[in-house]
Amino acid sequence: MLTPSAEKNTGRIEFFSDGVFAIAMTLLVLAIRVPAVSNLGEEGLGFALLGLWPHYLAFVTAFTTILAMWVNHHRIFTFVQKTDHYLLYWNGLLLLLITFLPFPTALLAEHLPHTEGKLAGAVFAGTLVAIALTFKGLWRYAARNNRLLVKEIDARDIEQITRQHRYGPILYLMAFAIAFLSAGMSAALCLCLGVFIGFKGWPTRD
Repeated sequence: MLTPSAEKNTGRIEFFSDGVFAIAMTLLVLAIRVPAVSNLGEEGLGFALLGLWPHYLAFVTAFTTILAMWVNHHRIFTFVQKTDHYLLYWNGLLLLLITFLPFPTALLAEHLPHTEGKLAGAVFAGTLVAIALTFKGLWRYAARNNRLLVKEIDARDIEQITRQHRYGPILYLMAFAIAFLSAGMSAALCLCLGVFIGFKGWPTRD
């Protein structure tokens, strides 16, 4: 049961989380290295920039994914009115994984066109599976018996978000499995999932 001191607005957790999301999104660009003059060769800068395509793909995929996660995090906390220690830990675990994401993004960008690309793709997609599972746990804990949610919440909104986080881990698990066949296809699927799941209201109400 929540103590009176725990029954407070979630503004602090949202502000802190927004900052972590913003930092993680900013760090992603550090994986794109500026071509050095000494490494240009006869083809020139244009060819070197085109050669960075794995870095562009990894950056756009990770940025889109984190943006979708931020949108869903915001939507969840639109309905969460109260917080307690366990919810803080769930949110902390989620932020830990979000801040880790720039590493598998850089790993994917570096190894995508090479022989170890499949493993790099699996690490990237596997991280997204862990994030999706944590999102699911966060929502399930907050929505259990509606004890942390606003009283005016529509039951259809609860079911909608529950379905979204029920399917998310499964879809990212598919991307994880595909990575062992093609890292490029896995990254492309992760990009599509980021765009698809990021839309508010998915899956649509009946």
